[in-house]
Amino acid sequence: MVHNSDRQFQAGISLQQDHILVVDDEALIRETISLALKDEGYQVDVAEDGSLALEMLGNSAWTHFSNTPAFDLAILDLMLPGVSGLDLCRMIRHRNWDIPILILSAKGSETDRVVGLEVGADDYLAKPFGMRELIARCRALLRRYRRAKTPQEASVLMYRDIVLYLNELRVTVHEREVALSPKEFRILELFMNHPNRVWSREELIDNVWGPDFMGDRKTVDVHIRWLREKVEVDPSSPKYIVTLRGFGYRFG
Repeated sequence: MVHNSDRQFQAGISLQQDHILVVDDEALIRETISLALKDEGYQVDVAEDGSLALEMLGNSAWTHFSNTPAFDLAILDLMLPGVSGLDLCRMIRHRNWDIPILILSAKGSETDRVVGLEVGADDYLAKPFGMRELIARCRALLRRYRRAKTPQEASVLMYRDIVLYLNELRVTVHEREVALSPKEFRILELFMNHPNRVWSREELIDNVWGPDFMGDRKTVDVHIRWLREKVEVDPSSPKYIVTLRGFGYRFG
């Protein structure tokens, strides 16, 4: 028999529990996911609809006086009553709450996955799914977000009119501050550390999302488009982030 502490050690989970919010209107799915995550050593709260989830996230962020809710990860069902999973995802990103999001959905087409990624999800898992895969994706998302928050050696990066303040996690373009998501910030940091280098989609995945990324690689294109909208004067004719068809992206 494997004790819970042994299982935590084998899985590489820290003694400090990660706090996960599970949002699904089906009680059986909600409880099954919750029990599986708790068995792996995570702290779990559940919500049956998007309105309650938004309230829980907002209250935890307000309690901690920051843009980071007390939750370390949100698992959202796409088809929720009232506030849908997509709308909830949009609201989380609109409020700049810094939390990774995993969307669950019975809709598994490429279009549905792209829509989920475009509104701000970090990963997408189609129903039905195996609990081992769900847990593996949760671990991967939590690892990547911790890695993205690791302090950097340099404090300021500059390229033309873009200034990136690493210690303050902020960016200005033409002396105007712009709000970037954690992934957008990491992509821009990578670009600015290596101006004029061409990056393939796979290289960006490895460096920003990590080699254990299991989601849709089209998320790179989605994040590049968002980044262009924030740093380019004319996103349709970019001057900073250039696409080299068949090769990838170049900054500068």
